[in-house]
Amino acid sequence: MQRSGVCDVSDRWLEVMSTLLLALAAVATAWSSYQSARWTAEYRDASGRTNAVRIEAARAQSRAQAERAVDLATFTQWIDAYALRRSKLREFYFKRLRKEFKPAVVAWIAAKPRTNPKAPLTPFVMPQYKLAAADEARQLDAEAGVFSALGQQYTLRGTNYLLAVVLFAMSLFFAGISTKLGGRGFKTIVLLCGWVIFLGTVIWVATTPISLAV
Repeated sequence: MQRSGVCDVSDRWLEVMSTLLLALAAVATAWSSYQSARWTAEYRDASGRTNAVRIEAARAQSRAQAERAVDLATFTQWIDAYALRRSKLREFYFKRLRKEFKPAVVAWIAAKPRTNPKAPLTPFVMPQYKLAAADEARQLDAEAGVFSALGQQYTLRGTNYLLAVVLFAMSLFFAGISTKLGGRGFKTIVLLCGWVIFLGTVIWVATTPISLAV
């Protein structure tokens, strides 16, 4: 009678642990599924921002190329007048140089390119020649790179949570099948496998960032 009572207690504990594992694993599976969906949404948001910023960067780059072409065309006309010593025509074109371009031309003239063999060949290589649109394009490209890196992180996190869903489902399987098996020893081993998978996954998921809807 005493041995039968011990067996009954053991069976009840196995049932309790199986039920507890089923409940906890079900909640953990739902949570991991939610987090996987949230990180997928975060990735889509980051991807959308990446594309938007890259479009702006492309526009800024196109504007910079157009401004550079204008500078080149205006400078070509001005240098012809400069070389021919046609002061009025030279002054005409100089007044039409873009504000960003003028400092480079002034610095280039100060270097005396006609008599100084060490002078830069054109004002386009002078440190004073700057294009705000080109700087903007570089900044936007860098910003797009940040968003792209975030998107990759979010994708990895979503994938990790999806793997957690699979692992929690495995622990659910072990918990459920343990109640159908005969033999206390075999049932204990199967249930123990479920708990090991569950606890190991919980510890791993605890180190993964979470995302909450706002």
